Amino acid sequence: MSPKEIRIVFMGTPDFAVESLKALVENGYNVVGVITAPDKPAGRGRQLSESAVKQYAIQQSLRVLQPEKLKNSEFIAELESLKADLQVVEDFRMLTEMVWSMPPMGSINLHGSLLPQYRGAAPLNWAVINGETETGVTTFLLSHEIDTGRIMFQEKIEIAENDTVGDLHDRLMVIGANLVVETVDALAGGNVEAIDQEHLIDNPERIKHAPKIFKDDCRIDWTKDTESVRNLIRGLSPYPAAWTELEHPGKEEVLTAKIFAAMRDNSSLPAAPGTLQTDGKKFLKIACPDGWLSITDIQLSGKKRMKTDELLRGFHDLGDWQVKM
Repeated sequence: MSPKEIRIVFMGTPDFAVESLKALVENGYNVVGVITAPDKPAGRGRQLSESAVKQYAIQQSLRVLQPEKLKNSEFIAELESLKADLQVVEDFRMLTEMVWSMPPMGSINLHGSLLPQYRGAAPLNWAVINGETETGVTTFLLSHEIDTGRIMFQEKIEIAENDTVGDLHDRLMVIGANLVVETVDALAGGNVEAIDQEHLIDNPERIKHAPKIFKDDCRIDWTKDTESVRNLIRGLSPYPAAWTELEHPGKEEVLTAKIFAAMRDNSSLPAAPGTLQTDGKKFLKIACPDGWLSITDIQLSGKKRMKTDELLRGFHDLGDWQVKM
């Protein structure tokens, strides 16, 4: 079968997935339907917000399904009516076997790591947080356990010293889109031999995981070394963002500070972890056990994200505040 004849159903939600859907559509592949999350209330007005995938699909006049539950009989019937040969899944929810096993060619997934490493919901974040120097994307066939299916293709990239998870996201969504197209072509031509992930695991204890990130995971522990804290900040920037709290000895108010970028700075003498130092004009730095981190990109409660010098121009008494440990 020609790759362009394959009936494809695409499943995804955020902007990362849009790039792959766009690559399939704009290269002439036969996308017969798009499955995405239901519209959700967002913003202060709680108006319904459409997923990035839905917005693109509507622009391309594609059929869109938004099931609340994947076991719903009406949804299953609609999905069957699309008569997909293949399903492409990216940044969607966990599928039931009834859904992922439906197409004769199966369902493929694009995952943001070099599987079997970093299985889970937040692979890019954890790769940066853990100080990895490389990552990548993997296409694999869906199976019963999450992110454990047989691998088809991978592409590796380096993680630079100052890369944030946002930088990796933007690079890998393009690389991943091309890998999806390559995978569809290979499946159509029978030119792929999927590899069992267990064959790539020599020591299960060396496998790193990528669980969903919660608010407490984002709180900065200033008793850790500068590299660990800086990696946490990079691995959560721009979203969901690492954070700390500031308190004032003469006020009951506590400020939350989201920190998006920081650099090592050992120009000052050692100080207790969490010590805050600023000239009130250009720099703001916080101590760790092995040195200081200079905060360069920050957002305080009720304010917009700013460069540190911009913040200090409007917040003259920041030097009176300290990190709440």
